[in-house]
Amino acid sequence: MTTKIYHNARCSKSRATLAILEQNNKEFEIINYLEAPPNEAELVSLLSGLGLSARELMRTGEAEYKAQNLADSSLSEQVLIKAMIATPILIERPIVKTDKGVVIGRPPENALSIL
Repeated sequence: MTTKIYHNARCSKSRATLAILEQNNKEFEIINYLEAPPNEAELVSLLSGLGLSARELMRTGEAEYKAQNLADSSLSEQVLIKAMIATPILIERPIVKTDKGVVIGRPPENALSIL
C-alpha cells in the first residue's frame, strides 16, 4: 500500500508532517482533502484505523461546526460522517495512512510511529 497523507497546505502541522515523510524517503500520495474529500467508505476506514468516532475526528473550533449545529449530541455517527464529507474543513489534519496504521500528525512526529 502506498503511504497517504490527507493534507492541507495552509496548515503548519500538515506541512511539518509532509516534511517528515520527505525526510524519511517515503513514497507517498498527497491527498488535498479539501479539494478531494474522502468518500464515506474511506472516511469510515480512517476512523476505524484511528480508533476514533466521527466526533473525535472533527475540528470543533471551525465556524462550520457551529454553523451546522454539529455539537448537538443527538446527531448520529452517520450524520457526522456525512457532514465531514460535505464540509471537509471539519476533518482533523493531517492524517497519515500506511500499511502499519493510521495516525493524526498532531504532533507531526506521530507519523514516525507508522513509517
